[in-house]
Amino acid sequence: MEPYSGPAPRANTYNAAMITRCVPFLVLLLVCCGCSRTNFDPELATRSYPFELHTTEVLPIQVFRDGSHIEIVNSTDRGWGPSTIWVNQQFAYEVDHLHSGQRLTLDLFEFRNDLGERFNAGGIFRTRQPTPVRLVELQPGEGQPLVGFVAIRGGAEE
Repeated sequence: MEPYSGPAPRANTYNAAMITRCVPFLVLLLVCCGCSRTNFDPELATRSYPFELHTTEVLPIQVFRDGSHIEIVNSTDRGWGPSTIWVNQQFAYEVDHLHSGQRLTLDLFEFRNDLGERFNAGGIFRTRQPTPVRLVELQPGEGQPLVGFVAIRGGAEE
C-alpha cells in the first residue's frame, strides 16, 4: 500500500495560519499588560480618613474639576495655613495654605490614600473611567474637624 500523496488536509493549513496570526497578537498583548505600572506606592501613603472628625459644616468654597485637575475657589474672607485637602473621604493632599480669595489648582494624580493608591483622575491613556469628585473637604490640622466645600459637578466626565 502506497502512502497518501494527495493535497494536505485543509484543517492543518487552517490551524497553521491561525497560529502564525495569533502568536504575534498574544505576544503584543502580554508585553502591554506586563509593562503597565501599578497604581500604588506604599511610600507615598497618607493617613486614613478621619471619619470621627467629619462634620456637616459646608463653606461656600467652590471646587471645579477640569480633566485631571481641580480648582478650589475660596470666595470667603477666611483663610487657612498648612492643611489637608480630602477628596471622596479617601484621598488626601497636603497644601501650604488656602488664603481668602485664592484660586488653587491641584493635580488629582497627586492625591493618595492610606494604601498609597493614586486617585483615578483619567487622562488620555486611561484604562478605566475617571473617578468622579463628589466630596471635597479641608482639615486645618491634625485632630481638627473637617470643613466641606461645594463640589461643582462637571458635564460628561461626571
